[in-house]
Amino acid sequence: MVNSTLSYFIFGTYLHVGDLKYFYFMLTAMTYIVIVIFNTSLIVVICMTRSLHEPMYLFLCSLFVNELYGSTGLFPFLLLQILSDIHTVSKAFCFLQIFCIYTYGNTEFCNLAIMSYDRYLAICYPLQYNTRMTSKKAVIFIILIWLYPFVKCLINLSLNIRLTLCGNVINSLYCHNYLVAKLACSDSKVNNIYGLFGVVLTVIVPLFPILFSYMKILKICFSGSKQTRQKAVSTCTPHLVSLLNFTFGCLFEILQSRFDMSGVSSEFRIILSLYFLIMQPLLNPIMYGLQMSKIRNTCKQLFCDKMLSGHRNTM
Repeated sequence: MVNSTLSYFIFGTYLHVGDLKYFYFMLTAMTYIVIVIFNTSLIVVICMTRSLHEPMYLFLCSLFVNELYGSTGLFPFLLLQILSDIHTVSKAFCFLQIFCIYTYGNTEFCNLAIMSYDRYLAICYPLQYNTRMTSKKAVIFIILIWLYPFVKCLINLSLNIRLTLCGNVINSLYCHNYLVAKLACSDSKVNNIYGLFGVVLTVIVPLFPILFSYMKILKICFSGSKQTRQKAVSTCTPHLVSLLNFTFGCLFEILQSRFDMSGVSSEFRIILSLYFLIMQPLLNPIMYGLQMSKIRNTCKQLFCDKMLSGHRNTM
């Protein structure tokens, strides 16, 4: 039945867990708190430390801001749904969440793409790096990698809002663009064409600098000195791990929405669904904070200074 006045959606993936919902609420809340503390701490460290005002760390700061943005698009909503007995969401808030989550994913991929290009310049052109990648250029790149996904997702959202829907049950834990579009019973030809065009913009455009950069880096590693290889490994390892983790998360989410997963247990489907929006915000600050010596040493120094200051005040 056509329902052009649809005002809410129902989530069909949530399980009835009884009093265990309070345990899951606490677990989810603690995860969100850890994500906020870790990412915010590194943003503050980079912003407050003049020696970290370099392109590589500016890109990292942008990455950590995006982790906070994506997590905030999911966790407060998820916490409310865990405690609720009726898992519904208004149409307006659902489209807002779609916009947040999709801009997060697009910005993440673009940010990782420009970071790979930055590593390519640092490893392949170390002597010219400071002239090829200045802080001013880095800021311009950051503005572009945020502006581009926002414009692209606004167009996509405007196309979906105009659709007439024939149902309101979404088989997911949160609002999903593809699953909402599947409920449409009006002509969605324009949406499908833009969807294919959007896939090219989302995947191919960021993928080109990533593949180009790592092909050049591998070439330098095989032909360069041992010192060059060690530098490449130390600077590229966190980025590659982050890139692979995000890629797997995206693949899990695509498999969830595009294919019949009825043969898979509900618990495993829930884990796959949340992996995309939980693991990346948790992994990136821990990995970059531990792996990159300049950030690690700055954090230690700030911590030691704070401890000494506190000790003096108590004397």
